[in-house]
Amino acid sequence: MRLTEPAAPPTGLRRRFLRAPVHLYRIGLGRVLGRRFLLLHHVGRRSGAPRQAVLEVVNHEDTSGGFVVAVGFGQQTDWYRNLRAHPAARVESGRERVAVTAEFLGPEEAAEFMARYGRRHPKVAPRLCAAMGFEVDGSETDYREAGRHLRIVRLRRT
Repeated sequence: MRLTEPAAPPTGLRRRFLRAPVHLYRIGLGRVLGRRFLLLHHVGRRSGAPRQAVLEVVNHEDTSGGFVVAVGFGQQTDWYRNLRAHPAARVESGRERVAVTAEFLGPEEAAEFMARYGRRHPKVAPRLCAAMGFEVDGSETDYREAGRHLRIVRLRRT
């Protein structure tokens, strides 16, 4: 595994484009995105104001243990920092709306999760890692190493 330059957090027009799915949820069409995405309702860490973010669910095949999301733009990502301050949140995914509590996976648990993800998704996993600044060769060892560096959050149903 080799560290590369991760994608910068979106700004300007790109940010507006990436936030467009939030509006689908607001008008009641979020379910068209299926279970691969979720709308996270959380609280601003400083303002206390309600916030929303649409995130990709990396374990969308089985969310019985909670929704697992990777922090794509590092630990400075606003929704991640907000959940660190206020772990109670709500999620909309498909037709489901549930209260959740954020759990932050440690390096070894994240490494195991990424190794499983790499086995299950051999085509998508390298692209996911590349977007977050990791060049992997497709081996389980590389996915484990990337997982040790990633921030991964489980949104457990409460």
